[in-house]
Amino acid sequence: MNFERIVFGFFIILTLSLNSAFVAGGVETPPHHNVWILTFAIIVNLVAIGLKLGDRSQTGALLLASGLVAGLLLITARVVWIVVEPVGGGGPGPGEMANIVSIARGALVANIVATVILVGDTLLSRR
Repeated sequence: MNFERIVFGFFIILTLSLNSAFVAGGVETPPHHNVWILTFAIIVNLVAIGLKLGDRSQTGALLLASGLVAGLLLITARVVWIVVEPVGGGGPGPGEMANIVSIARGALVANIVATVILVGDTLLSRR
C-alpha cells in the first residue's frame, strides 16, 4: 500500500463528506446548516489542494483544478455568510442561506468530480 495515496484519498473523501454534510437539509432553513462544518470543509479542502500540488500528471492537473474550484466556491460561501450575518448574530436569513447553500452545492459538484477522477484513476492503475 502507498501511504501517500491513502492520505490523499482520505482528504479527498473527507472534503466531499464535509461538503455533503453542510448542504444536507432544507436550502432555506438556516438551522440545518452549520457554519463550523463549512469552515472545516474549507480547511480540509485547502489541505487536499496542498497535497495535489506535487503531482505533475494529467490526472493530478484535473484533481488540482477541481480542488481549486471547490475551494474558491467554499471560501465564497463563507465570505457571503460573513457579509450577510446580522450584527447581533443569529445567522443569515432564509434567502441568504439559500444563496450560501447554492454556492456550496457548486463546490459539492467539484468534489464529486475529484472523487470520480480519483476512483477512476485508482481502478485503471496497474499494480
